[in-house]
Amino acid sequence: MRIVVDYDLCESNAICMAIAPDVFEVRDDDFLYVLNEAPDEDRREAMEEAVQRCPKQAIAIEG
Repeated sequence: MRIVVDYDLCESNAICMAIAPDVFEVRDDDFLYVLNEAPDEDRREAMEEAVQRCPKQAIAIEG
């Protein structure tokens, strides 16, 4: 699986970071960074939750 973020939509709300801090990080510059674009399959449930809870629907899973 691959995590894709539409940075034009992302507001860096950090909800995804609260769900998966090993994958998402909002830094002091208020931008979201994807720390691991290809998390292991055992992280799929958390990634799906991040996709669903993103208020701007800026996160997607490919594969």
